[in-house]
Amino acid sequence: MSTVEGGTWYRIGVDVGGTNTDGVIGCCLVFKHATTSDITTGIELAVKKVLEESGVDPGSDRILSLTIGTTHFINAVVQLDSARLEKVAVIRLAAPYTTECPSFIDFPQDLKNILNGHTAILHGGLQIRVVAQAKVIREKGIKNIVIVGVYSPLDAEGKQEYKARDIFRREFGNDVNIICSRDVGHVGFVERENASILNGSIMSFAQRTVRGYKRAMKRLGLRCPLYLTQNDGTLTTAEQAARLPIKTFSSGATNSMRGASYLAGVDLKNKVGSGKSMIVVDIGGTTTDVGVLLPSGFPRQAAAFIEVAGVRTNFTMPDVHSIGLGGGSRIRLTGNGKVTVGPDSVGHHLGDSSMVAHVPEDVVYKAKLGIRRLLETVIDRMKTSPEDCDLLLVGGGSIIAPPALKGVKNIMQVHYYPCRSARPDHSPFHSLPKYHEVANAVGAAIASVSGEVDTIEILHGKSLPEALERIKQQAVDAAVKTGADKETADLCNEPGYAYHCARCGELKHDGTKLPPPSNAAFESDEEGEEETEKESIINKSIPQEKIDYTHTGRKLLARNGYSPRLTCGGGGSPYPAYLICRQILRDGGLIRIIDHTSLKDDDVVARGGFMGSPSVGSERIRSGEHLRIAGRELAKYCGINKFSATLCDEIGGSNGMQSLQMSKYYDVPALDGDLMGRAYPMLNQVLPAVYNRPNSLVPCSLNDGSGNTVLLTTVKNDHFVESIMRVVTTEMGSSAALCPPPLSVGDARDFGVTHSQSQAWRIGRAVAICRQMNTSSNMKGVANAILKLQNGVRLFIGKIIDISREVRAGFTWGQVRVARLRDDELEDTSEIAESRQNEEADANVTMLIPFQNENLCAYLESSDGSRKIVASVPDLITILDSQSGSHLGTPEYAYGLRVTVIAMAGHPLWRSEKGLRDGGPAAFGLNHAFNPIGDYIEPRSVIEEHGDF
Repeated sequence: MSTVEGGTWYRIGVDVGGTNTDGVIGCCLVFKHATTSDITTGIELAVKKVLEESGVDPGSDRILSLTIGTTHFINAVVQLDSARLEKVAVIRLAAPYTTECPSFIDFPQDLKNILNGHTAILHGGLQIRVVAQAKVIREKGIKNIVIVGVYSPLDAEGKQEYKARDIFRREFGNDVNIICSRDVGHVGFVERENASILNGSIMSFAQRTVRGYKRAMKRLGLRCPLYLTQNDGTLTTAEQAARLPIKTFSSGATNSMRGASYLAGVDLKNKVGSGKSMIVVDIGGTTTDVGVLLPSGFPRQAAAFIEVAGVRTNFTMPDVHSIGLGGGSRIRLTGNGKVTVGPDSVGHHLGDSSMVAHVPEDVVYKAKLGIRRLLETVIDRMKTSPEDCDLLLVGGGSIIAPPALKGVKNIMQVHYYPCRSARPDHSPFHSLPKYHEVANAVGAAIASVSGEVDTIEILHGKSLPEALERIKQQAVDAAVKTGADKETADLCNEPGYAYHCARCGELKHDGTKLPPPSNAAFESDEEGEEETEKESIINKSIPQEKIDYTHTGRKLLARNGYSPRLTCGGGGSPYPAYLICRQILRDGGLIRIIDHTSLKDDDVVARGGFMGSPSVGSERIRSGEHLRIAGRELAKYCGINKFSATLCDEIGGSNGMQSLQMSKYYDVPALDGDLMGRAYPMLNQVLPAVYNRPNSLVPCSLNDGSGNTVLLTTVKNDHFVESIMRVVTTEMGSSAALCPPPLSVGDARDFGVTHSQSQAWRIGRAVAICRQMNTSSNMKGVANAILKLQNGVRLFIGKIIDISREVRAGFTWGQVRVARLRDDELEDTSEIAESRQNEEADANVTMLIPFQNENLCAYLESSDGSRKIVASVPDLITILDSQSGSHLGTPEYAYGLRVTVIAMAGHPLWRSEKGLRDGGPAAFGLNHAFNPIGDYIEPRSVIEEHGDF
């Protein structure tokens, strides 16, 4: 509610949960009602009640909007609700790539069983293949189609996915839902596809829900626009929400945090004796959402990659974790006497005391313990430091929370009234803010309007700042068109790659009646089509084995559960390679690692990896089969019939796992080591070539996966290997499978980096321990754990504020700038000193890191433009995601990510005169001297340490 010249304007906010529907109008009247079986009746009752009691005419022009925040869509996924989730057909426009990393490869098995209706990988170009798939989909009765094309977000003209969509539309008419991945996510093939699958599975449910909302408005006589809240707390039209419901998945939690902050009037920044963030726990009837409210009053943003229902995605969301716990959670007693809580709920049936009248006391006691454990676990996961935290408890289901929780100092808030528990003695329970039970609805009512522009800019002589300003203005215009006040529009999201720009502002109230958003495609006058309660089939999850990473043993050592983290931005994302290796093991395949001491010096190892731009590898997912083909042709040329082991040239990124995939194809172990100790960008930057070992680079073979294999047999010098094969790789699409010449074990030992697989394993284990002990979200925890394994320093803590990146000549070139976090962005005031440790007196100092596939050096740059070099190749410069502890590859750098920059000592072979010539600053055109950050620590072999297992 706002008062301006001409009178009072009203905004109605409604939150639709699985159990309760809450309504507010201007925060002057609130109403809570059980969510009805047809969903929309509860909305209608809530809105009708607040309108009647406020005396506001439903048809009044003074009502600016009806804004609905709902958890229905995410509830369906979290609860594995097969009554509302539908099967999806996934059509990839990607052949011959991505074959070893199929759709649903990283989905939990129970969710995969519900959603996986059909998958296919098509070659591009022939419409008949799309038509053939349409026939298969029709025969299977699938009504949701997801189209995923390689690099589709960069297809500015929509000639790829949209063309396939048009063919499907011609075949099916409007009988199916079709979602194109470019409309859902950004660059990152697996993560974008995952998000698109989730979106496709709930589209029909979302459309029925939105139609129900529109009918409820019609019956109430409301003439204002209908909006739904998005994950970032801004508004979207009902039409867009029905098409992209995944963008509303976390809206309930976001609304809760913003609404709770608004109601309580919390000023965490100035709170006496604190200066810390606060955890917000919203317990509804079905789910519990936990997020972190920063001192700035805005939710903490999620890591570069987030999991939704156990599925990895990469679209922007607040850092919110949801569990299936609420006031309506079902309590079950198993045959062995164990009591389970959730994840399913009785929903709107909550309140029927006869259902629990005869529950034994011991079952009640065990249920309370289960609730406590669930809450303590999720809170511990979200904490920003090991210290006890303050907690803001909201939501209608908050009555089930115990009066004290491990790791929580205070369950408190300002501007509160006493709330008593439902226990017989009515003893004090918690201090809760007024209207705490409708914080979601308040957050919906105060949401801002957003406008979004997602575009590709080809500069061609135009300056980047000019292009950015034009895009920002387009975002403002889009926000104003949706209903924002131009005067309050502010930039809220500006990633630095394939610019995705968003502006948000307050809903305008200048007396001009806004036309309701167009929802023609989702309107229906069929009153009988209400979304009603359905019998849900709750699929039982496959038990997940809990691993204690602080101990080692045969089971842990055999899991191969870590992706290499010994990376400086290059080598490509290890995630697809990790999934492929994991699938090999799940299918009964064998992956082994061997120490060089178990082999003879003259034994021969097979080498292999992928050449090209890491950015391309994140989309055109490469296959070990391509390495096998390239290796077969090379072995035929060399006359070699048998290998003793496989070896990767570089341990960084995806290539660090290729020797593990090759181990399966060649049926030999992978050697514990590599030839770089990192992921340098050029072929001649392997240590055997640096030290002039014979046949270190040629003969070699290159395969593009499309039937083309190139053999390079002789060259004038090693630099020609790089230049010739780089040209060929660029012609092959800037990514190809490369097999360098076979190498003796003696050369791999004396002119390589031994035990780098062991080092990668140890670093991965250290990060896993941090996550398990909940120090991963502490900016210092993961960095400290890694630096215990290798000498180095923590260079900078901050957030990415600028990225420039381009794929050129088969490399990914660019630079990333990291700025110090503002005090109101820090989650703990103790971080201030850490984040400024190298910044001297200039408060505006930033860290600038240029890269060519890998990070090359790190400068501290002052506001006057002066620079100080603090780290450089051949030492390793790594950027960690401060929220998750994961390393970031150069394709994953994104505006706004909170990061920690560390540097680690490089291998001694890179510090000699020859090593610096080919791997030091001068090799990359940098004109500064190399100053080592510390002495290299030789990693201990995991096989040596744990060989007795």
